Amino acid sequence: MHFEANPSDAEAVIRVISRIAELPADAWNALAGDSPFLQHAFLHALEATGCVGPDIGWEPAHLALFRNGRLDAAMPLYVKHHSWGEFVFDWSWADAYRRQGLNYYPKLVCCVPFSPVPGPRLLAGNDADRTMLVETALELTRELGLSSFHILFPTAPDHAVLEALPLMHRSGFQFHWNNAGYADFDAFLAALTHDKRKKIRQERKKLARLGVTFRWVEGRDSRDADWDHFFRCYADTYARHRSEPHLNRAFFATLRKTLPDNLVLIIADRHGEPVACSFCMKDGQRLYGRHWGTLEYLPGLHFETCYQQGIEYAITHGLQVFEGGAQGEHKLARGLVPIATHSWHWLENSGFREAVDRFLERETDAIVHYMDELEAPFRHEPPSKG
Repeated sequence: MHFEANPSDAEAVIRVISRIAELPADAWNALAGDSPFLQHAFLHALEATGCVGPDIGWEPAHLALFRNGRLDAAMPLYVKHHSWGEFVFDWSWADAYRRQGLNYYPKLVCCVPFSPVPGPRLLAGNDADRTMLVETALELTRELGLSSFHILFPTAPDHAVLEALPLMHRSGFQFHWNNAGYADFDAFLAALTHDKRKKIRQERKKLARLGVTFRWVEGRDSRDADWDHFFRCYADTYARHRSEPHLNRAFFATLRKTLPDNLVLIIADRHGEPVACSFCMKDGQRLYGRHWGTLEYLPGLHFETCYQQGIEYAITHGLQVFEGGAQGEHKLARGLVPIATHSWHWLENSGFREAVDRFLERETDAIVHYMDELEAPFRHEPPSKG
């Protein structure tokens, strides 16, 4: 895809990059910050192993802003031919377009594929460059005749720029755990209400009686057998729903080589044989629960493998936040609390733009009310909903 923009900054040139391998990894990572999901190696692994690409509806179209040959700003960007793997659900918008004889796809989406993880999306050192990235994305949307442009799960300081541009804001929420300086897992349990504390302890005792133990395997220390077990569990989760995994074995093998210090496998063994596994990523402050699967149903195994073990790992390693992934009110009972998430949207069709804007106002009111009504799992006020 050939596209080049010359914004108001005379020294800047913005290009569309169809392969992230064309961009220098060090320069990209300097803009991306600490999030493992925005690292050049992570996004390159998705492309190199065929998890994203034009043939499966994820056409990379990253924006790169250069000055004198230096990469000064960037945006992870994709031309999408469906809405899978985004976790900001716009299927009803697509259906409304279809019923009016219009095409919602393709669309332009700024996101991390298959990863509903909040983080920076406008990778730049100042608001002027962030603004140029968004304005160029809107220009690209029109140039390609796409229906819409979307930015999913951005965090500050992106918000200030997005609020000043003609995009529509959409609210959402996830469940995250916040470390209040707990000395150990028992200290965390002591902060929960009595019924939730009792339930977690009972589940742990039942699993122990069934011969279940857990081990945390760092990416750098992992073995082939650990990854074989994880992928078998991961693929089985999809097979139960008669579908194929979005991420293939080669993708995880690539991450094991390129981002070993950001990977953690939480493996459940029963009588010494692995039966379940959770795949997590981490940075210096956060643990991100991403994928899981089990080869044997045991009561409480899912909650322990996916949530309790992640929380205990975070406490042990001094991490501040455990992100439990998208959706799931059941996570509230595990000590995770609702955290606001955000996305921004622009539709080319003015009629649909007005209708969606009215819908988003009602949806935001409903989400705020829902979050306020959720009963906190803690004996006192939970951490901020942020």
